[in-house]
Amino acid sequence: MNAVQPVARIRERPSGLPPEVARAILAGFDKHYQLFRTAAVEAKALFERAAWGEMRSLARERIGMYDQRVEEAVRALLDRFPEAEVDESLWPAIKLAYIGLLHEHKQPECAETFYNSVACEVLHRRHYHNEFIFWRPAVATEHLEGESPTYRGYYPLQGGLRKTLQAIAGSFSLSNPWENSRRDLRNVVHALRRHFPRPMRAQSDLQIQVLDSLFFRNKGAYIVGRLVNAHREVPFAVPILQNAKGELYLDALLMGEDQLLVLFSFARAYFFVDMETPAAYVSFLRWLMPKKPRAEIYMAVGLAKQGKTLFYRDLHYHLRHSTDRFVVAPGIRGMVMLVFTLPSFPYVFKLIRDRFAPPKETDRQTVIGKYRLVKLHDRVGRMADTLEYSRVALPLARFDPALIEELKSECASLIEFDGEELVIGHVYIERRMQPLNLHVEELKREGDEERLRTALREYGQAIKELAGAGIFPGDMLLKNFGVTRHERVVFYDYDEIQPIGELNFKHIPPPRTYEEELSAEPYWRVGENDVFPEQFDRFFVSDPRARELFYEHHRDLLDPQFWIGKQRRVASGVQEDIFPYPEEARFPRPLP
Repeated sequence: MNAVQPVARIRERPSGLPPEVARAILAGFDKHYQLFRTAAVEAKALFERAAWGEMRSLARERIGMYDQRVEEAVRALLDRFPEAEVDESLWPAIKLAYIGLLHEHKQPECAETFYNSVACEVLHRRHYHNEFIFWRPAVATEHLEGESPTYRGYYPLQGGLRKTLQAIAGSFSLSNPWENSRRDLRNVVHALRRHFPRPMRAQSDLQIQVLDSLFFRNKGAYIVGRLVNAHREVPFAVPILQNAKGELYLDALLMGEDQLLVLFSFARAYFFVDMETPAAYVSFLRWLMPKKPRAEIYMAVGLAKQGKTLFYRDLHYHLRHSTDRFVVAPGIRGMVMLVFTLPSFPYVFKLIRDRFAPPKETDRQTVIGKYRLVKLHDRVGRMADTLEYSRVALPLARFDPALIEELKSECASLIEFDGEELVIGHVYIERRMQPLNLHVEELKREGDEERLRTALREYGQAIKELAGAGIFPGDMLLKNFGVTRHERVVFYDYDEIQPIGELNFKHIPPPRTYEEELSAEPYWRVGENDVFPEQFDRFFVSDPRARELFYEHHRDLLDPQFWIGKQRRVASGVQEDIFPYPEEARFPRPLP
């Protein structure tokens, strides 16, 4: 009797069920986005209080916020409408009703993605029909605006440049006093003159357009906008920092697309931005950085799930308009991850191997945990962000036969063949970079010692900045680092990273006997978490001249005291200043 009742209840449901389900899903999304905006408002308050530890905690909490809201929405949906799980015929009507609810909605593209997440969880299906979910967007977001404008326009020819800059700086209602606002404005004006030397003249349409919300990340708040003068448009960002007294100061003027691309890099933590209409913010940022994919901009402003949705659409769009094949990525093969790429598409696909060759002693869940640690951590511009997907179906014909054989040999548990598609059970996707070892070899062949010196300085600086953020990279071989198009060095091999506080950094004790001195094996006791930095010498750089260049700046990495000092600072809650712009770009300030 009990087994029959649910079926009877399903049949007795009124025809108004699809609109009810649609409203329930949208209510789940609206709750999520309200909490997302509340986090941005809270970030502003934390910035004003210089509560950096709380800011880091809030950033971690926000990353998990989306999945929590999806789980809540799925549970509520199944409790109220159990039919939705077993009767697929309802979903075309649910989707149609949902589209109707998005008229005049301020975040329709994100609401569609939330709908997809809930529908895929409820339906428990491997492949989804376009009539069930939003494979393509149904609501256009071009020219979408909120109740108030996304950006404000200022006209320096009307009120004067200094008064205009002062109005911009004061428009964000930060509660902190300014350290020296006259000096800051003078610094900005001088920097502008360097970027726009005479005889350039201000045209009648000279305008400064500034996004309505500050961009908060780590210890900085950023004003983002563009300067328009006739046919010239120049993007800019101005970081606002605090001194030890909590007083504000403008630290630099970042101008041009390249500097903004570094600021919004895929290797940095996500910003907190209070956006009523995210599509409008993303459109404005695309004006400033046309080379940056829309997917990466959504991720940069904290909407990672929307970024994943757009990336997946971009990938399949690219596959329809290209013919090259997926191949094993260039560089030294990793022992933990099998990495492949599509040469015409600037990303790599990373699968965890079924078995790890010695001396690797880890397992799949540990590796997944390491990637999760990176996702939740401040990446300080030195660790690549990853997109994590499950059950990705790709056209089998686009795979090189040699790659297919390696996948079958090394990752059999993660792949299956479904007709003309290869389905990957779990994959990480990252921006493709040139492996640092290949970059170094290329510079050595070319005899470009200056760029080689820069690359090796960047390599050591990446290790130091990771240590300052509380991360020990573990395997620090050149092959585990990549070089971006701006020649920044970024770490991307996470299977051996550890929180720096878990390790014991020690000096190698002197040998007690002649036999110990000649021993090829360590003659001293090594605990599970003991690290001996003096041994790093054999890992950093093998070429004698390159090693000499590396040690011009980074010999201290061989000293246990360097690492112990970083440990102590992290343990005491000190957040080091790591700026997403060069030191020489900073404005001069008197020493405190």
